[in-house]
Amino acid sequence: MSDPTSPFPGSYEIVEAPGMVMVRRPSRRWWLHLLLLLLTILTTLIVGSRLEYNFLRNRPPYASEDDLFPVRWALTQPSRLLLGIPFSATLMLILLAHEMGHYFYCVRYRVYATLPFFIPAPTLIGTLGAFIRIKAPIRSRHALFDIGIAGPIAGFCVALPALIVALALSHPGAGMSDSAVEFSFPLVFHLVQSGRGSSLPLEALNLHPMAIAAWVGMFATALNLLPGGQLDGGHIVYALWPRAHRWISRITVLLLLLGTRWWLGWGVWAVLLAASGMRHPQVGPAWLRFGGVAEEDPWPRLGRTRVLLAVFAGLMLALTFMPAPFPGAGLDWHIGR
Repeated sequence: MSDPTSPFPGSYEIVEAPGMVMVRRPSRRWWLHLLLLLLTILTTLIVGSRLEYNFLRNRPPYASEDDLFPVRWALTQPSRLLLGIPFSATLMLILLAHEMGHYFYCVRYRVYATLPFFIPAPTLIGTLGAFIRIKAPIRSRHALFDIGIAGPIAGFCVALPALIVALALSHPGAGMSDSAVEFSFPLVFHLVQSGRGSSLPLEALNLHPMAIAAWVGMFATALNLLPGGQLDGGHIVYALWPRAHRWISRITVLLLLLGTRWWLGWGVWAVLLAASGMRHPQVGPAWLRFGGVAEEDPWPRLGRTRVLLAVFAGLMLALTFMPAPFPGAGLDWHIGR
């Protein structure tokens, strides 16, 4: 996920000298990025070790008697952490690919951005994801579009082959219905399973931990591609159709609120999207210009290639979106006649 912020104040240090104004980039906190990365590797290894342990014994991924974050179980015998490598490596690569997709295009367009911040957490997957912070102007719609769409495409391109391999490694056994935590499957899971020539429903599979990591990657792709606010999908919408961005964001919030019938989490996302504001950071000449470099016209047509990429983003959203990612976790409401 990319987190665009204004360059004013504090993102850049402005130093005044006789006859000139120098804008100095902030120093990178390498130690913080590395520390968070290592901690997130540890927390995902902890979760992954239990997932692999259960998989090898044909138990549900999240068995009812397990701790949802089995730190004590894993660290009592540290060699168990080796079991978590398939899950941790897959999930970390998906998250890293997504964030580096944003980062590389920031570098290409000379937009200052931080390296990825990984978020370790005692959750079902050992993390709350990752993000970069964009701390410089995005000076054209071309740049905004490319930076916004690069992350989801990069993450999806890593998650898809991981999913194909993971479903091949999965086998019939303890299904999700026997798990303490149930989740449904996006369309891309069903397509890959049918593409393998298997008639076995996904719910009857003992999923390899890599498949769960791929599920997380697909779910994160869907969340980021929601067309509103300053999510990646919001960047794409603004680059394509700036005047419609606010209305599309409002419609997205409304649809998310309606989606609480299937999953309460959509209400949280609706609140976060509304709290971040319906407006998008301005793109173009109103931003600060750097170093006397001429900006390209911020309002050119995006061209056929980018329009096709936007269609592909819509396809990714359709393939990865789930109305009820966690069955039975919605509001029990219905509209009377």
